Amino acid sequence: MNQKLLGALFLSIAASIWGGMYVVVKVVVEVVPPFELVWIRYFIAAITLAIIGILTKQVWAIAKKDWWIVFLVAFIGNTISIVTQEIGTMLSSAQMGAIITSTTPAFMVLFARFILKESLTWKKCFSIALATIGVGIIVGSSGMDHALQLGGFYLLIAALTWALMSVLVKKIPTQYSQIVVTTYTSSIAVLLLTPIVLPRLAQVDFQAMLHPSIGGGILYLGVISTACGFLLWNKGLQLMNAASGGLFFFLQPIVGTFLGWLLLGETLGWSFWIGTILIFIGVFLVMKEDEL
Repeated sequence: MNQKLLGALFLSIAASIWGGMYVVVKVVVEVVPPFELVWIRYFIAAITLAIIGILTKQVWAIAKKDWWIVFLVAFIGNTISIVTQEIGTMLSSAQMGAIITSTTPAFMVLFARFILKESLTWKKCFSIALATIGVGIIVGSSGMDHALQLGGFYLLIAALTWALMSVLVKKIPTQYSQIVVTTYTSSIAVLLLTPIVLPRLAQVDFQAMLHPSIGGGILYLGVISTACGFLLWNKGLQLMNAASGGLFFFLQPIVGTFLGWLLLGETLGWSFWIGTILIFIGVFLVMKEDEL
């Protein structure tokens, strides 16, 4: 198969997996609170990735000078972003979670300007403004109750921190395997959350976690969404340029919105769709400019 087609297939699968993640989180978080869910999710992912790394005979050594950026990626992306993402999804909806976090590529442009010194054109500024206004329309809708608005705020934090993490990742030397880096960042997230989660584990309903829908959802988040999703996405980007690959991020909100409607019976008003269109236009303009 052509490398670009294979890359497109990997990216499409990864983005679709992440789109379905919001529906799974919406169901599982009703039983397992966000902090505990993220801890369990990354614990499973770290074990899965470690097994893959051992079987594929990865080189695990990382230079001392590079550990600080690995830690920042784990703290900002794997910990803060994922926790706020799951709190936001719990308070709002799977559809809103998928749509608001789709602003990530636009915010990446802003962070790349200051951290990586990439150019910031008027077109990119306009794109960021459109995406931000779109989020504001969705979150600030007068038809939403306070919980939905608070959920939207948490999701916006999740999008911002994930964008920052995505830019910081570019500072990690390419000599390190993505399997190794993702194993370490997942493990660091587990360690960071352990002091918060351990005192609360006694309150978790482990009996309810044995239900197929909850247990299966947790395995999906740990193995499929985190371990496999990251590996497919990173491999796809290796086969295509990053700008073109970023376009596949659009599949996440499309899949998330469709599954939220199909499986959870979620419905949203015109403000949601107006905001969604503005976000799509903003992110699309960013990606198209990067393609040129």
